[in-house]
Amino acid sequence: MEIKLFNTMSRKKELFKPIKKNKVGFYGCGPTVYNFAHIGNLRKYIFDDLLNRMFRYNNYEAVYVMNVTDVGHLTSDADEGEDKIKKQAEKEKKSAYDIARFYEDAFFKDTEKLNILKPETTCRATEHIDVMINLIKRIEKNGYTYSAGGNLYFDVSKFKDYGKLARLKLDDLKARVDVDKNKKNPADFVLWFTESKFKNQEMMWESKWGRGYPGWHIECSAMSMEYLGEQFDIHTGGIDHIPVHHTNEIAQAEAATGKKPWVRYWMHIEFLTSNEGKMAKSKGEFLTLNGLINKGYDALDYRYLCLNTHYRKPLMFSFEALDSAKNARERLNNKILEIRKNVDFSNASSRDYHEEFHEAINDDLNMPMALAVMWDALNDRELGDKEKYNYVIDFDKVFGLGLEELEEKTVEIPNNIQKLIDERELARKSKDWKKADKIRNDLSKKGYILKDTANGAVVEKSNI
Repeated sequence: MEIKLFNTMSRKKELFKPIKKNKVGFYGCGPTVYNFAHIGNLRKYIFDDLLNRMFRYNNYEAVYVMNVTDVGHLTSDADEGEDKIKKQAEKEKKSAYDIARFYEDAFFKDTEKLNILKPETTCRATEHIDVMINLIKRIEKNGYTYSAGGNLYFDVSKFKDYGKLARLKLDDLKARVDVDKNKKNPADFVLWFTESKFKNQEMMWESKWGRGYPGWHIECSAMSMEYLGEQFDIHTGGIDHIPVHHTNEIAQAEAATGKKPWVRYWMHIEFLTSNEGKMAKSKGEFLTLNGLINKGYDALDYRYLCLNTHYRKPLMFSFEALDSAKNARERLNNKILEIRKNVDFSNASSRDYHEEFHEAINDDLNMPMALAVMWDALNDRELGDKEKYNYVIDFDKVFGLGLEELEEKTVEIPNNIQKLIDERELARKSKDWKKADKIRNDLSKKGYILKDTANGAVVEKSNI
């Protein structure tokens, strides 16, 4: 079945045609590890995971590469401000390396809780400095650089179609705030910083341009090509990466290799927003995954919430929306546990839910439509429980909600509560619905919820 993806470069959906048959290589911009990831950051990694799972569902060999920025990312994407990791290290009175490792570990604990598959390759910037230096040398040899103030800059005026991804002209880019007097053009950017710009920098390496460290943009160009080749299929990121970071990545890579296009398909995810606007660490206050867990939510409640909005649309976060996702996921889990007890009941339906699901996920990752297909299958009265279960477990290869691993919740029931449950069951058998409802309400006040199923009442403990 064909796959269609929205390509930011062309601003339209395109039929996906891999460079190598039945194999896809894609690179996703990874975390800058100077603080905890907020839930807006994590929406992007859920998106990458869904892309990875979609290709695997289509029997592609998927090679997913993600970087870890543990050096070189400034507080602004445009070479302004302080190094984020250096700034946090000073704040916490730790080494830059300790900061990077601590927050990297925290990030991967979050992705594990969200059931995100590990990338085939995770590459730290600090472990690929030589790769970056070699790429910078190629860019320099091809005449795209200049030195000023001790730093090596990329001269965007020499790259004819700079800004093609963002559809910006060089004259438009002059509007950028520019505080670096060494730049020839406001849009020029640093390939290699030396100690002439930043003093007391802990993370520094020797190079032909002086002792220093790489600019943020060069790391993604260098490491993606190191593992995926000089041309590859897909590059993902947030929409905020379009005008600066990804624009600069393209310029670097194509200036070095002369190969166009460097990346075949660019895919960008919209922001997670709230009533206060885009969620960002720079605001000082942001929601983390552990923050949600501490409020009584499961990490997969947030994953389910993300499935309900297409990745190219902003996701408006509220606790009301998260409550709805939590309740829907609970209903889904209970339904799976219920039909799993009766998978011997088999009956076909007139609809081919596999085909509908496949069409949805292959249509630019239309997860809201894919969720609708799943619920239609579960609510189909013609369909047997065996077929329903098989459908949903198959669909969850993409959703990643851990449905096959669900376990029954065991509730310890005191004797006095069990006595009431037994009394209610007798009332139901004798069709004394008034008494049965009263006992249900009494149990609810005591913190026990009864849910009637085809196999009898299920008891759950509430949080009162």
